[in-house]
Amino acid sequence: MGNAAPDTTWEPSAPPPAGNGQRTVRAPRRPHPTVCSTLAHLLSADSSVAITAYDGSAAGDASAPLRLELRSPTALAYLLSAPGELGLARAYVTGELGVTGDLYEVLRALTSVLDGLGPAQAWALLRDLGPRYLRWVPLPPEEAPGRVGRALRGLRHSKRRDSVAITRHYDVSNRFYELVLGPSMAYTCACYPTPEAGLEQAQFHKFDLVCRKLGLRPGMRLLDVGCGWGGMVAHAAEHYGVRAVGVTLSREQAGWAQEELRRRGLTDRAEVRHGDYRDVTETGFDAVSSIGLTEHVGARNLPGYFRFLAARLREGGRLLNHCITRPSTRERHRTGPFIDRYVFPDGELEGVGTIVSAMQDNGFEVRHEENLREHYARTLAAWCENLDANWAEAVSEAGVRRARVWALYMAASRLAFERRRIELHQVLGVKPSASGAASMPLRPDWGV
Repeated sequence: MGNAAPDTTWEPSAPPPAGNGQRTVRAPRRPHPTVCSTLAHLLSADSSVAITAYDGSAAGDASAPLRLELRSPTALAYLLSAPGELGLARAYVTGELGVTGDLYEVLRALTSVLDGLGPAQAWALLRDLGPRYLRWVPLPPEEAPGRVGRALRGLRHSKRRDSVAITRHYDVSNRFYELVLGPSMAYTCACYPTPEAGLEQAQFHKFDLVCRKLGLRPGMRLLDVGCGWGGMVAHAAEHYGVRAVGVTLSREQAGWAQEELRRRGLTDRAEVRHGDYRDVTETGFDAVSSIGLTEHVGARNLPGYFRFLAARLREGGRLLNHCITRPSTRERHRTGPFIDRYVFPDGELEGVGTIVSAMQDNGFEVRHEENLREHYARTLAAWCENLDANWAEAVSEAGVRRARVWALYMAASRLAFERRRIELHQVLGVKPSASGAASMPLRPDWGV
């Protein structure tokens, strides 16, 4: 009958009749599946990504420039126990899933595959490989508790729970952020004045754009909520002569910003406070900037948020709200499981229509809006380059798992902006007087 094919065994189909002298009739048993044989159908024929596994199996073109490596059964356990982005993140962050080549290029090449991962794919893998891979595995310590576990820390977007969320993300290491963000220490979308501009020029241009939209002039008072490392506060005080107050929930950010203001000789007209923006009691500000805070506020809290900011302004004062948004108002507000567990716990993204409506209904007249989506994709590409260039020191500062979280988050976010899964909008509002006066120019005068 010849030799059996590799990985194939043979067995009798039925007991032979006694004494008939006939040879046993045998039927082929299905080959035992390998890890990669069950994953091969996920790759297109011309995929630039290959997959290898700890059992020696492989799928895809062996000469492909990009590669995923499942290094242990634990990698499969992560993928099967949480099908989709969360399982992939756990496997990558722990090092059980390795990547050869540029992470962004791998994600882009596997876009259709990653979009299709879910329970159905997991059950198909279990059917082929057997249930032994569906087992409990410890979660990475970098992962935040689920939403139910977080409820023990207080109500969603309460001051206490927001403080815990901000501390978890921002109080990693100021040096780590210096390595990723560069000298500007601006952790928000830059605005590139030309295609040739670099990151630092683009961040300067962004702060200058905000100052001009707010109509800042010497002697004015500016409140910057969610001020980060104080970049907007310092820029407005140094280049526009305003008196600026910044507020951040991150103790590490506040300490760094206070030292930077001292270094630049700006403490006579600029300060950064460690605290919640909701604790600011002063009023009569000429302008308020909110650059990257709205994502932490929550959709239900937007009316109160904008009412609070309007109450801080004098009549004719302006608000510039700069935040990540959904591409429509029909999508869910809460972020996906990877971002929620590893990057921005309790973060929420609304459509720009929701933002504009909340501003209009709570003390503001909206005067201008623009989308900087492509600028954020470029900003993230620059941050990824910085992390790659400083990888060894970044790992030394924050640990390899935390560095992998940031690498994955920034590469995936870059792709999301490019594909218009998310956007970045600046919305300019003014607090009009009772008579309707807005103190706005007839046409935009920010010149950029």
